[in-house]
Amino acid sequence: MGVEVVRVTDVNKTFTIKKQKSLKERLVNYRTGKLHEETFAALKDINLSIDLGESVGLIGPNGSGKSTLLKIIGGILSPDSGQVFTRGRVAALLELGAGFHPDLSGRENTFLNASVLGLTREETEQHFDEIVEFSGIGNFIDTQVKFYSSGMYVRLAFAVAVHVDPDILLVDEVLAVGDEPFQKKCMDKIHSFQEEGRTIVFVSHSPGQVADVCDRAIVLEQGSLVEDSTPIVALGRLRRDYQEVIAADQADQESSSSPYEAKIDRIYLTDSRGSPHDSDFQVVMPPGSDLEINCEVAFPQAVPNWAFSVIIEDFLGRTMVETDTRETLHVNMPSQAGTVRFQIALPALQLGEGEYTVRVSVRDDQDRVLDLLTHAGNFAVRSLKHVLGPVYCEPQVTIL
Repeated sequence: MGVEVVRVTDVNKTFTIKKQKSLKERLVNYRTGKLHEETFAALKDINLSIDLGESVGLIGPNGSGKSTLLKIIGGILSPDSGQVFTRGRVAALLELGAGFHPDLSGRENTFLNASVLGLTREETEQHFDEIVEFSGIGNFIDTQVKFYSSGMYVRLAFAVAVHVDPDILLVDEVLAVGDEPFQKKCMDKIHSFQEEGRTIVFVSHSPGQVADVCDRAIVLEQGSLVEDSTPIVALGRLRRDYQEVIAADQADQESSSSPYEAKIDRIYLTDSRGSPHDSDFQVVMPPGSDLEINCEVAFPQAVPNWAFSVIIEDFLGRTMVETDTRETLHVNMPSQAGTVRFQIALPALQLGEGEYTVRVSVRDDQDRVLDLLTHAGNFAVRSLKHVLGPVYCEPQVTIL
């Protein structure tokens, strides 16, 4: 059992959205002001705990409550109800230039921001040269920060945050700003914090960063916690939810534009042993195995020159394999009413260790989508881990 350093219990947070934009409108509508307000539930009954040394990702669509939750954990916002407990010094890097005064220089803002984060002036002076060197600001340290670029803002803010010796580091999406060398420097610093056993709570829209940094990932949707699991499971849940929304929107757009109809009735995967697996049951196989995708598609009427596509994606949503009966395989599918059964075989599939999802679709002769399954099946590849990456092989070493 780990040492708990963050506990969030039954936390709710609601914001009031005022429709009256100007002072004149507020004065004119003073007595009926409540009629021009709406409430928005940013967080709903959130419960979670984080142990010492854990790296936890908060993920979800825009407006799901990730940043609000991070601010509540950092003590910047107070919950409407519920309790938040933290143990140790918290350093929060929540928004671009938060805590910086535009008319002060970088040097002055460094001392100001460090004091807000709990450092004494003597401690800041002790770390000042390291902060400047890490930020790469150099000769601009005595320039007013209102003249800084967004990248310079983040570099200095991150440099201050990581040099206050935090027990808990809160990071919100700001690592998307800055050039590649600085982003690598930031990730290296976060990895060093992990090695030192510090706790990190990390908000990001980058699946790669979440998979690289986090031990756990928490999915928020519309203010509710819907998944708390490993990054693979949580990112898979989030991606499926995204794909369902995209599929629904695409179906709405395409349904009226095509005169034809089709429905994918069943998809099941067959592994090298020939055992059928529906989408709810995962195939587990070694690299180089054969994978067959067995399909049943129903057509109320004959559809000329229709096509069927298969895409295999990893848990980050990256396409590993893509094929299409018309565009790449040049196969004429049977044009007939009723159910068409067929199989697409992918022999000797040399995928690396990981979790994979099968995505399929049916399109008419004008490439209009008739039906789409974003999560038609899933399988896992387990290997000896002699190589890393999406493609597997067995390396051999010869000493010459």
